[in-house]
Amino acid sequence: MKPATVRLVVLVTVVALVLGTIGVAISALTSGSGSGSSDGSGWTPAPTGAADPGAREAPAADLQEFYDQTVDWQRCSGEGDFECAQVEVPLDYADPDAESIELALLRAPATDPEARIGSLLVNPGGPGAPGTTYAAQSSQAFRPELTRVYDIVGFDPRGTGSSSPVDCVPDAALDRYLAQDPVPDSDAEAGDLVFLTRAFNRGCVERSGEIAAHVSTAEAARDLDVLRAALDEDTLTYFGASYGTQLGATYAELFPDRVGRMVLDGGVDVTLDARESSLGQARGFETALRAYVQNCVDAGDCFLGDSVEAGLERISGLLDDLDAKPLPTQDGREVGPGTAFLGIATPLYNRTYWDLLDQALQRAFDGDGTVLQLLADSYASRGPDGYLDNSTEAIVAVRCLDDPASVPAGRIPEEFAAFDEAAPTFGRVFAWGLLGCVGYSARSEEEPLDIRGEGAAPILVIGTTRDPATPYEWSVALADTLESGVLLTRDGDGHTGYNAGNACVDEIVEAYLIDGTVPEDGQRC
Repeated sequence: MKPATVRLVVLVTVVALVLGTIGVAISALTSGSGSGSSDGSGWTPAPTGAADPGAREAPAADLQEFYDQTVDWQRCSGEGDFECAQVEVPLDYADPDAESIELALLRAPATDPEARIGSLLVNPGGPGAPGTTYAAQSSQAFRPELTRVYDIVGFDPRGTGSSSPVDCVPDAALDRYLAQDPVPDSDAEAGDLVFLTRAFNRGCVERSGEIAAHVSTAEAARDLDVLRAALDEDTLTYFGASYGTQLGATYAELFPDRVGRMVLDGGVDVTLDARESSLGQARGFETALRAYVQNCVDAGDCFLGDSVEAGLERISGLLDDLDAKPLPTQDGREVGPGTAFLGIATPLYNRTYWDLLDQALQRAFDGDGTVLQLLADSYASRGPDGYLDNSTEAIVAVRCLDDPASVPAGRIPEEFAAFDEAAPTFGRVFAWGLLGCVGYSARSEEEPLDIRGEGAAPILVIGTTRDPATPYEWSVALADTLESGVLLTRDGDGHTGYNAGNACVDEIVEAYLIDGTVPEDGQRC
């Protein structure tokens, strides 16, 4: 459930690659991250206000040293006026006196220091997307109304980015894993899919060490509270997108009295099991794909056909053809059905990128898979010289600790009818995804939570009606599950609702985060 916002610059990079201006785009993506260092240029840290001393009281005495930390902000290396730091947290909250790890932080200071309210901790989702990159792109992800008064603080959750990242396979093997046929049509192909999935999942445990058993959502939520205290905040002010909503909801269950102003954009239904989540996402992407094709048909002279059904049939035919004959690309790789699926799904995250999907499909029909490959690369955070982060690996580790479910390959065809009904175009991709965590042997010691957030302050949940990755129904369910949940509906396309071109949504979110104005539950924009 990777969010559109954190992929913004990556998709801009795709455009730049198509135009041949690769260097500038890649440097724009990576600037502002890395270890902190003062450069002697007269830079001074952003001011911080004094918190209630009780805000630093740890939930257990053996955690107090972590809660007593003060963030030592230093200017980040690279371009931009960003500040970097590390905060220490226990590897295992059940044994905090043992090993500890460091979480990487990046802060974009409020542009108007005199109007500064405090720190807005942000998480872009995934799970596995690095929050430091999200904060470094805060001027695109958040509107000036928020960046003027809040320090935007992004952190790489444990196991991701620069925070003890998990590692599953070498880059070449990751290429093969992502390019595999996601819908095998023979016993041999099914065997290959199971082999690659098992090898990938086993590699996460074998190559990552102890961290592979300690990247659960509950542990990341406990980290959030350490970060809150280290930032001298009485309560957590938080913006979570996509999976970041699950993280925020988990925090609300564990620390309801520390919830401040919390926005959960593109809600995850925390009550669903792995199968129901897969069915929901299958429906979501099918809905988004139909909306994309409908837009093409409505515009007239659609290259896909003169009806939605004709357009979907042509896309399905392309995927079928690629199984037998992959498309060449400009960099020498080949685009098969797995890469093509990612290339089609990625621009569905944001309506702004539908023109890119037009270009990708038109060139594919002409025998060139280059743009589909670039779009798939953007989803996987792959640059021309390798992967820019470990998000594709971290998502597996987090998910398999939260829910280690796996359906044996021999039983997956039993699911075809349900998934075909939910999503005729992509359904079987999601059905085979039920292989899930086969081979991932690490297990979390965290007890399952019944998430209600009882006693928390009002939490704003945003749902978008044609969201592909976190279907609208999930946001409705999350707002209902949270005792203090308040639902805001955006009628529109794409993944997540804030800063997506809907002024009504933006103004409500900003009034809530800046002034504390809680909207009426069920408001629509």
